[in-house]
Amino acid sequence: MQLIFATNNQHKVEEIRSVLPPFLQIMTLQEAGINIDIPEPFETLEENAIEKASVIFNLKKTSCFSEDTGLEVSALNGEPGVHSARFAGEERSSQKNIEKLLAKLENNTNRKAQFKTVICLMWEGQQHLFDGICTGTITSEIRGKDGFGYDPIFVPDGSDKTFGQMDMAEKSRYSHRKKALDKLVAFLNNKGQIQ
Repeated sequence: MQLIFATNNQHKVEEIRSVLPPFLQIMTLQEAGINIDIPEPFETLEENAIEKASVIFNLKKTSCFSEDTGLEVSALNGEPGVHSARFAGEERSSQKNIEKLLAKLENNTNRKAQFKTVICLMWEGQQHLFDGICTGTITSEIRGKDGFGYDPIFVPDGSDKTFGQMDMAEKSRYSHRKKALDKLVAFLNNKGQIQ
C-alpha cells in the first residue's frame, strides 16, 4: 500500500520510513511529481496538517497524509509551538531556533516541554487526525549531533539522553511522530487495508 506523504523534509521522511511496517510505503511530494511549497498559515498544528493534506488530495485525488509538529515549552506558555520551524526567522535555521530558545529560557528552572505531532490522513475523501506527544525537558546546552530541529536540546522523559544523542531506533521508543504514526497504522488496520 502506498500513500503520498505531503513533505519534502528528508529528516521527517527518513524518520517515518524507519518505523513503517513493510506493507506501507510512502512517496514524498518530489517522488509524486508535486513541486509546490504548501503554506502553513494557521495558528494550530491541526489546521496546518489539514491544509497540507487537503491540498495534495485535491491535486492528486489519492490517499495521502501530512504532519505538523511543534515543540511546546511550559515556561514560554507553549512557545514556539506551531511556529517551531520559524521561531528565529523565515529561513528555518535549527541552530538559530535553538539559540533563541535557550536564550529565552536562560536562568529559568522550569525546563518542562513536549513535542506534539498531528497527522492528517485523507482517506477516501475523508480527513482523519492522529496525534502523538512526547514529554521531556530542555537542556541548557546542545548535546549530540543526530536528529534535527530541536533534538539536541530535548531529553524525553525516561531517558538521560537528548534526541540528538540517539540513533533512529532509540529515538523511536519515545518519538511523538511514531506515536501518531502508530495510530494511523492502527486506523488502516481497522479498515482492513493491512494484510
